[in-house]
Amino acid sequence: MKRFKKVGIVSAVLVMALSLAACGGGKDTSKSGSSDEKTLTVSVDAGYKDYVNKIKGDFEKDNDVKVKVVEKDMFETLEALPLDGPAGTAPDVMMSAFDRIGSLGQQGHLAEVKLGNKDDYDEKDQKQVTIDDKIYGAPAIIETLVLYYNKDLLDKAPATFKDLETLSKDSRFAFTSEKGKNTGFLAKWTDFYFSYGLLAGYGGYVFGDEGTNPKDIGLNNKGAVEGITYATKWFQDVWPKGMQDNKSADDFIQDQFVKGKAAAILGGPWSAANYKEAKINYGVAKIPTLNNGKEYSPFAGGKGWVVSNYSKNKDVAQKWLDYVTNQKNQETLYDMTNEVPANLKARDTAKSKNDELTNAVIEQYKNAQPMPNIPEMSEVWTGAENLMFDAASGSKTPQQSADDAVKVIEDNVTQKYTK
Repeated sequence: MKRFKKVGIVSAVLVMALSLAACGGGKDTSKSGSSDEKTLTVSVDAGYKDYVNKIKGDFEKDNDVKVKVVEKDMFETLEALPLDGPAGTAPDVMMSAFDRIGSLGQQGHLAEVKLGNKDDYDEKDQKQVTIDDKIYGAPAIIETLVLYYNKDLLDKAPATFKDLETLSKDSRFAFTSEKGKNTGFLAKWTDFYFSYGLLAGYGGYVFGDEGTNPKDIGLNNKGAVEGITYATKWFQDVWPKGMQDNKSADDFIQDQFVKGKAAAILGGPWSAANYKEAKINYGVAKIPTLNNGKEYSPFAGGKGWVVSNYSKNKDVAQKWLDYVTNQKNQETLYDMTNEVPANLKARDTAKSKNDELTNAVIEQYKNAQPMPNIPEMSEVWTGAENLMFDAASGSKTPQQSADDAVKVIEDNVTQKYTK
C-alpha cells in the first residue's frame, strides 16, 4: 500500500454499489455463495499470497477442505463485493481495511462473525471490526503514522515538538530557493490523514461518542482550531510554499528526505521499503510529544479478515478466521511481512525482535484513535480536504477554515444520510 489514507477514502462507485446492492445488516444471503462446500476461496493482495500458502496446509487437513488462494488487490475485491457477491463470484474470505468493515457489514455484504481469539485483542482492536455492537471481522494487522529520521543527521530521534522547532532553525536544512525557509522537519499536514493526529492531540475529534455520532463533529472546536493555528506557523514561517500543495507535497517531502535535506518526517510503515531501497540510514520512533504535553493522536488503522455474507461456507470461513489470527499464524505473518500483528501475544513476540519500525508502530498505536467506521466518514475526507490549506495559505483564519469544513461535512451528511 503506497499510502494509508487510501484506506479512508470510500469511492462514489462503492457507495452507490452499497446502496443498490444492500441486503440489510446481518441478513443471510448465502444462497448466492461462490464456492462448493469442499473449497474455501481466500482472496489476498500479492504480498500475502506466500503467507497464506505457507499456513493453509494444516487447516486443509484439519477441516477436510481445500483453500483456494486468489491474488487480487484488496480494494478492488471490496469494491466488487456488492456485485460479485450476488453473482456468486466473490471469494468466501478476504482482507479488509478496518474502516471499510463497518459500512460493508452494515450494508449486509459481510457476515457477522465471532472472535475466536477474543482474549488476544484489546478494546481498540475489537472496536476496529465492530459496528452497532456486531462484529464483522477478525483483526489481523495494526498500522499508524510514525516518525522517520535520518541517523546520519541526528544523533537521536526528536522527542518533542520543541525539538522539531529547534531542528527547523538548523542552517543545514535551509531551503536555498526561499530565503528563511527550512526543511529540517516536514509533515504533509494539508492531508487530513496526516494532520488529524495534531488536531486530536489538541482536543479535536471527528465524530462524538467515540466516532459513532455524526451529528457531533469536533473539527472546529477550541482544541482543533488550536492545532490548526499551530500548523499555520509551520506553513507560513518555516516551510517552503510548495508544502501547501496537497498534490505535490508528498513528492517534495520524500525527495527532501531521500536526499538528506530533511532530517525528520511523518510517514506510515509502508514507506520503510522505499527508504531501505534508497539506502538511507534511517531510524523510526513514535511521533514527538506536542507542546501542550499531549501525545500526537493519529488514526489507528490496519486490516482484518472478513467473510462474505454471500458465502456458502460461513462455518468453515469462521474457522479460517480463528485459525489465521491465532498466535502462531500471526507470528508467521510478522516473520514473512514485517507487518505488526493485531494478536497481542504475537505482537509481544514481534516487539521482542527489537525492530525499530515494529516498536515505533506499537508505541504510537497506543496513542492512536480508531478511524470512525460508519459510512458518514466518507464525507469527512471531502469536507476536510481544504481544512488545513485554507488556513495555511492565509485565505481564511483557522477558525473560519475549520467552521467552513465542518459546514461542508454537516451538509453532505444531512443530504446523503438523513432519511
